[in-house]
Amino acid sequence: MLNIPLVTWIANAAAALTGAYGDVTRQAERAECSRQTIYDHALKVRTALEDAHDGGPTRAELIEQNQRLRRENTQLWDWLAGTTEFPVSRQHEFTVTATAMGLSLNQVLALLALILGQRACPGRSTLHRWIEAAARAAGRVLKALDARCRALVLVGCLDEIFFHGRPVLVGVEPASMTWFLGRRADDRSGATWAQALRPWTALEFVAADAGSGLQVGIATVRRERSERGQGALENGLDVFHTAQEARRVLRLSWTALEHAWEQAEAASHRVEAEQRQGRDARGVAGAARHAWRRAEAALRQYEREAAAWDRAHGALAVFRPDGRLNDRAWASEQIAATLPGLSGRAWSKVRGLLQAEATLTFLDRLHRQLREAAPDARLRTELVHLWWLRRHRPRAGRTGAVRGAGHVAHLVQQVVCQGLAASWRASYTAVSRVLRRTVRASSAVECLNSVLRMHQARHRTVSQGLLDLKRLYWNCHAFREGKRRRQSPYQLLGLKLPSYRFWDLLQMSNETEGVI
Repeated sequence: MLNIPLVTWIANAAAALTGAYGDVTRQAERAECSRQTIYDHALKVRTALEDAHDGGPTRAELIEQNQRLRRENTQLWDWLAGTTEFPVSRQHEFTVTATAMGLSLNQVLALLALILGQRACPGRSTLHRWIEAAARAAGRVLKALDARCRALVLVGCLDEIFFHGRPVLVGVEPASMTWFLGRRADDRSGATWAQALRPWTALEFVAADAGSGLQVGIATVRRERSERGQGALENGLDVFHTAQEARRVLRLSWTALEHAWEQAEAASHRVEAEQRQGRDARGVAGAARHAWRRAEAALRQYEREAAAWDRAHGALAVFRPDGRLNDRAWASEQIAATLPGLSGRAWSKVRGLLQAEATLTFLDRLHRQLREAAPDARLRTELVHLWWLRRHRPRAGRTGAVRGAGHVAHLVQQVVCQGLAASWRASYTAVSRVLRRTVRASSAVECLNSVLRMHQARHRTVSQGLLDLKRLYWNCHAFREGKRRRQSPYQLLGLKLPSYRFWDLLQMSNETEGVI
């Protein structure tokens, strides 16, 4: 706010700029201000006039420009509030993690371009260098971690998957889903498999399919351990692939049945057509009868084969249909009884798998572990039955009510166990652990193979370094649902680490192995 009117400012400037001697003093007395104030007013008025007539922006233009800049500044701050800080270090982490998850280089590049814009996005060669460096670091980390995991991996599910004709040997610990073996090999021979399995000296049991190279490799390692007096390695033939082969043969039988049935129906239609035309239908009627006999024979054969396989498949379960624990003697008897119903060349592979000694190895291991968990035979039997009853409790119906005595049977069985041993709960915990962790199929490795097939579709080639990167990420990622929820494979395996974050472990690769 001005203390002196503008008119007085102008008068003061006129006295200083154009007045005669003594005018400044007289004007100061009239304006009741000092002589220095008059000189200051003169300078300001002169400067304002020069600024207004030197061709630059006017005051109104400057005010408008200032308001526009303020609006732009406010908009920029609003945009900044909705953005995420994404420096080069975070771009590096994003690129490596996305690649380990299964995205291709082109997909990662497209995502970064969406986030950063095309101009600010790093180039393809830069991303490739980041991924290659991370792959080498993953190899160093896994070398240290595998050495610590060897004492923890006792059971393994083995298989191979092909990446553009090159086999990748895969091994998974089923309880934790730890991917402990991922080796790109030139072949899948017995020698190659034996070399991959030798470092895992704590392995006690492996489940695998009947592949010749895989079985030769397992047999080689078993023989070497026996010669050196080391712990035995039990080999269980995978039940999953046996069932898969049986379902394939049944599909063939069903297809033949459908074809025979369609031919019989077509023959019946021809008989009806002849009869409508008033012609002699005895010839086509005879052909129709033969067609229906073939269809009925195909149906009986399919039913016989399906019933035989259902019985054989039941012999490969942990429990019998009546709820009692399965054993090798009963299972072998059931399999032998079903073999006549699985006759023919198509069933030869299934018959061979069913009669293989390794098919029922999981039952031998199960009974041995149960004896160690609960030495008393009677208590062990009752605890196993309690475990079975708890998992076969009837579920509530639509009305929410549970009918029958099944929902209290396990409580009655619990009283029976209490009467046999005061410390039955500790024994039950051990028995439950054995039953939960019984492995009779390589489903775990098939699960991982399904994940790898997704990667296979997105990568033209998969180097050993890229395979290491994916394996480290898998073992560090936390499951989002199921019984393993919020835990990573390494955590479930019992491996103690300073951090289970994939990126943190990669950064530790440049430090000493003792940190890991």
